[in-house]
Amino acid sequence: MLKNDTHEVVIGLEIHAQLKTNSKAFCSDEVAFGASPNTLVSPVSLGHPGTLPVHNKEAVNMAIMLGLACDCDIRKYNSYSRKNYFYADLPKGYQITQLDTPICNGGGIEISLPDGTSKWINLTRIHMEEDTGKGIHDLDISNTLMDYNRAGTALVEIVTEPDFRSGDEAYAFLMEIRKLVRYLGVCDGNMEEGSLRCDANVSIRPLNSKDFGTKVEVKNMNSMSNVKKAIEFEFQRQSKMALSGEEIFSETRSFDAMKGTTFSMRSKELVNDYRFFPEPDLPPLIVNEDWIKEIKDRMPALPKELLIRFTSEYQLGNYDAEILTESKDVADYFIATCDHLKNFKGVANWIMGPVKSWVNSHASSIDKFPLSPKSIAQIISYIDEGLINFSVAEQKLFPALLSNPDQEVSQVIDNLNLIQTGDEDFLHQLIREVLSENASKVDEYKAGKTGLIGMFMGQIMKKSGGKADPKKTKSLLVELLDN
Repeated sequence: MLKNDTHEVVIGLEIHAQLKTNSKAFCSDEVAFGASPNTLVSPVSLGHPGTLPVHNKEAVNMAIMLGLACDCDIRKYNSYSRKNYFYADLPKGYQITQLDTPICNGGGIEISLPDGTSKWINLTRIHMEEDTGKGIHDLDISNTLMDYNRAGTALVEIVTEPDFRSGDEAYAFLMEIRKLVRYLGVCDGNMEEGSLRCDANVSIRPLNSKDFGTKVEVKNMNSMSNVKKAIEFEFQRQSKMALSGEEIFSETRSFDAMKGTTFSMRSKELVNDYRFFPEPDLPPLIVNEDWIKEIKDRMPALPKELLIRFTSEYQLGNYDAEILTESKDVADYFIATCDHLKNFKGVANWIMGPVKSWVNSHASSIDKFPLSPKSIAQIISYIDEGLINFSVAEQKLFPALLSNPDQEVSQVIDNLNLIQTGDEDFLHQLIREVLSENASKVDEYKAGKTGLIGMFMGQIMKKSGGKADPKKTKSLLVELLDN
């Protein structure tokens, strides 16, 4: 909890998630990040006279799916309003949004905190609307340039109750939201690209008070850590103002990531400043039970469900299960690999070890990993059967397969001659060579320095090219040393 001797912080979040639809919310303009400025526009998204909006069914599907995942009530009768929000990045001069009839009401999300506890965060609503364009301020020193490609893109706004009491809680919630929208496939969750954006409403109140203070909205935070930093700065700023007797007034502030501070943008608008009125060009949207059931039936398993499955069915510890369920793609890859063998812990170790190492080193994702789940399962099977050891598999077999992902695992093992041997004559020869080369260490071992067994084993395995059966080699080595 973020508090001092006199005050505590109260925080609510407003999160905009850009939906992964192929077209915009109310017209057929393509949606794509990084396109040349003003190439993904049309008379509809630019608000030309006489143009009419239409519903995007897939955007509605995604909003319903998110609401179901958050235990919300799905509204049957939905209407839209015009929010007269006359900024340069809105070519129509207004935004189509849901004011009185948000499609999702109530619900909430459980978050996990750094101290191991959990907390339920209540949602007020999730409503549908369209995005604005984007102002570009750093290409022309004299003018602000406008790119309207983003204008009209389908959004949902997730509004929480003021349930947060620290920046850590807000950070944990954003992590959970990002994981959830990625699992559902409704948003890519990339804050740096602006497809997930967060505004924080921050206020303070005296300790033990139940009344809320005057809230300040902080905008323009492009990372989860910046949301946390902005909340912590605002708490300190407002606390100092309260202690010195200054009035805290409602305003919109922006966060300066370089300085770690917030600065005032404008006084906070009131609802009536937006001059909401019903959208006359969109008919009401009716969502019936059959539609909701259809969406529910096609929803994937959610992170909490998979966590239970991984710890029960696959007998993994909580740590492994949490790591593997952070990403839907990773969880799916784990499940697909486990379909080929029953060494679930071995699969978890390989995915969190060599596979994750490849993904990180290539700044990639597991859906671009070149080896199939079946190939990883076969590698683990060869290790489990004692035909190769982990070091050989990781250092020789794995890189060779990555270079030739279409080759069979057995073929690569044969080509590289990796099958380990338990031939006693071969092993005795290697052991004698190593002991002969380290006569002084042999004397130390016999004098009681038994930890040297690891050094001997390392040299033997190196001489064998990793082909010596470790278990049999160690048994023969101890036998020769003791005799």
